Amino acid sequence: MSSKPGDRKNPLAKADQADRNRKILIQVGVAAVLIGLVVAIGVGVMNKKSDKDGQAIDANWNSEAAAAVPPNLTDSGAIRIENASANPPEGSKKVTVQLVADLQCPACEMFEQANSDALTKAVQSGSAAVEYNIISFLNQVSNGNLYSQRAAAAAYVVATADRSKFQDWVTKMFAAQPAEGSDGMTEDKLLEITKSAGYTDPAVEKDIKEGKYTSWVMDHTKSVFATGIKSTPTVYVNGQQIQPPMTKDGMTAVIESAAKG
Repeated sequence: MSSKPGDRKNPLAKADQADRNRKILIQVGVAAVLIGLVVAIGVGVMNKKSDKDGQAIDANWNSEAAAAVPPNLTDSGAIRIENASANPPEGSKKVTVQLVADLQCPACEMFEQANSDALTKAVQSGSAAVEYNIISFLNQVSNGNLYSQRAAAAAYVVATADRSKFQDWVTKMFAAQPAEGSDGMTEDKLLEITKSAGYTDPAVEKDIKEGKYTSWVMDHTKSVFATGIKSTPTVYVNGQQIQPPMTKDGMTAVIESAAKG
């Protein structure tokens, strides 16, 4: 379960995060229009930006890899996580939870902190399948580091490699979420988290370094906003949008209720 000590101990921190999220909602309409420009600028910055040690962030950038399309996604472009060998409790139906999130989004981190255990247990028990629709629209808050798009692209890399470890990777990534306005997460830190979640195959590291799926992620983000989604996290249960519960394991009751419907 991801956590931030400051969030647990200081209610004002959560209020500040919620306030920032409201500002994000207002800005998303503009962000959706500007995403095409952000992509163009982002690729240019990626080709030029250096980290504090003077090493190029994109030393292994591969434009062909960046244009690749991740396999085995849902029709909406989401990563479906389920335990096909487990059945829901007798008399219940398997619930589908769909989550639209940006790994840089503070409100998404709050939702993850509250509900990652509940979602993981629901998948393991067969009660639910969780579809993670990871997008990128918060590049502008990491001082040119482009963390939002790099993290989103990495999500599809690791999911392609092994979905059984994906929920743990998501939890670890949100737990290490960089603050808005910071320099963002370094590539080395992203790779460290990825390996700690069990993704030790050199091919995974190579694909992350080369920016595999980056172009697809940015196009996918535009497509997601075109459906009318205006904020993150956006959560659907069996196709119906709900208010994301931010209380501890709030999704457990939501899933149990939907399973009876």
